[in-house]
Amino acid sequence: MRAEGLWHPRLLQVIASLGHGDLLVVADPGLPVPPGVEVVDLVWRRGDPPFGPVLDAVLSEMVTEHATIAVEAAEPRLLALFDRQLHDIAVDRIPHSALKELTHRARVIVRTGEATPYANAVLRAGVPF
Repeated sequence: MRAEGLWHPRLLQVIASLGHGDLLVVADPGLPVPPGVEVVDLVWRRGDPPFGPVLDAVLSEMVTEHATIAVEAAEPRLLALFDRQLHDIAVDRIPHSALKELTHRARVIVRTGEATPYANAVLRAGVPF
């Protein structure tokens, strides 16, 4: 049993197995999961769990060198969340259609219950040295 941090066994296992350049996606429940890409489905009802706490938990467990979000993400609360949680990480903004294509290269998609459109972040693993 861990005292702090993320407790989801499979999500911890996937994060620990990431190599430099691997992609992990934290997503709203509407983002399509490409065939062959693993999904860790955390959603249990609309809105739960919210995107922000899941993104925060994932970021606290992995070395992240880059993030990609959709240019269509325009909801002020979501933009403030991205600014706050991704402030130390290089961030690209690309069209949502291109973000969906990028998910085909992901090791895992972590689905939240977030009901805000475009609440998706593609995180690229870095190294701690």
